[in-house]
Amino acid sequence: MPAVDLRSDTVTRPTPAMRQAMATAEVGDDVYGDDPTVVALEARGAELIGTEAALFVPSGTMANQIALRSLTRPGEEVVIGKDGHCWLHESGALAALAGAQTQQLPGDGRFTAADLRAAYKGDVAWLSPTTVVAVENTHNMGGGLVWDRGQLAEVLATARELGMATHLDGARLWNAAVATGCTERELAAGFDTVSVCLSKGLGAPVGSLVCSSRDRIARCRRYRKMYGGGMRQAGILAAAGLHALEHHRGRLGDDHGNARWLAEQLVARGLKVDLARVQTNIVMIEVDAPTEPMIAAARAGGVLIGSAGPRRLRLVTHLDVDRAGCERAVGVIVDAAGARA
Repeated sequence: MPAVDLRSDTVTRPTPAMRQAMATAEVGDDVYGDDPTVVALEARGAELIGTEAALFVPSGTMANQIALRSLTRPGEEVVIGKDGHCWLHESGALAALAGAQTQQLPGDGRFTAADLRAAYKGDVAWLSPTTVVAVENTHNMGGGLVWDRGQLAEVLATARELGMATHLDGARLWNAAVATGCTERELAAGFDTVSVCLSKGLGAPVGSLVCSSRDRIARCRRYRKMYGGGMRQAGILAAAGLHALEHHRGRLGDDHGNARWLAEQLVARGLKVDLARVQTNIVMIEVDAPTEPMIAAARAGGVLIGSAGPRRLRLVTHLDVDRAGCERAVGVIVDAAGARA
């Protein structure tokens, strides 16, 4: 029996329909800008996010990094919510590639306008000026948390007042849209740059989009090449992204429902899950011992789970895990917790 893989929504495999779209994709050379399927994907992405243009890149990390590179100069500072992906999970790229410093803001990944104002440093010779604020929605390490729109509007207004640029790490913006009932365009409004992933909840095998103004995307295209992201017959990959945008966005509510059910079942069996923080497709389990033995025990039972820290487990639902898979996972995880104890 195949394992139930709850490590991440990045583990999905292309559906048969997606594979067919990839197999029949019309292609060109994307570095020359003449791959028609890539052009179509970029146009559709820009339309959904509400920007003038978009750029197809191989990964979410590259999307964040070239967007932030376009907004900063070496020595400037980017402020980021606690444990934001572009601080925690991108190998120090902001410092190494863009020469930018970072400052984490307090909170659960979300923060307030007052937090931003308190962290801000102006253009003083002996300080690193704070020039960009990066928001992650949904926030991965917070457990798939969705930003309150009023709170986010206040953060954006304060950033504008302080003369700062704004970046939205919208890797799971599609999930935020389903959770709030808002469009992606509404959730992305007011940001200078937006990154969105095609290879997480949407289930494409590869790729993200950077969305922004036409002029800024032209700059990002240069950075994509500089960072090694120039692709040739990329329409084969873009076709998967297009298929995902048109066919997989609407089903994300199923993943949210499965995550909620999974969390409730685990709580009912004595595990520590904060149900108020299960807002999308991520479930965090707090444990009182190292996670490795529990992960190993679950793997032996045919369920793959991940760690989000020395005392926290992370489960992520996605299109390759149905309710039956969640039911199987509950029993294995509870048994693994008991064996650990």
